[in-house]
Amino acid sequence: MDKLKSVLSGEESRRDDRTVLEGVCMLFIPRIGLMLFIVFYTFGNICALCSTMFLMGPLKQLKRMCDKTRALATTIMITCLVLTLCAAFWWKNFGLALLFCILQVLSFSWYSLSYIPCAREAIMKMVAICLK
Repeated sequence: MDKLKSVLSGEESRRDDRTVLEGVCMLFIPRIGLMLFIVFYTFGNICALCSTMFLMGPLKQLKRMCDKTRALATTIMITCLVLTLCAAFWWKNFGLALLFCILQVLSFSWYSLSYIPCAREAIMKMVAICLK
């Protein structure tokens, strides 16, 4: 009955807000925070990759990931995901883990652009024009 009263009075939600706030504040703790960021970021990218399997089915997604136009991007993306976790947990090199997080962004973006017709070519031309 006390649990029901605390839920109805709003006290329960205030307690949950404190735990969420405490979890966010933990991201700023020197070693633990960085480790949490790396784990959550990598897990989020894995979830984003798996979420497309609901749209087209797991088998079709895996076949499309291994197409000749996406094979290199897929390999680099999955390698970056694994190397990020290795750098954080096994090698304990957080600078390298952050570098792999940046590479995750770039590789996931390049992989995503492969699903938009002519998007990669347009980006490459734009970069070539900017570098001239």
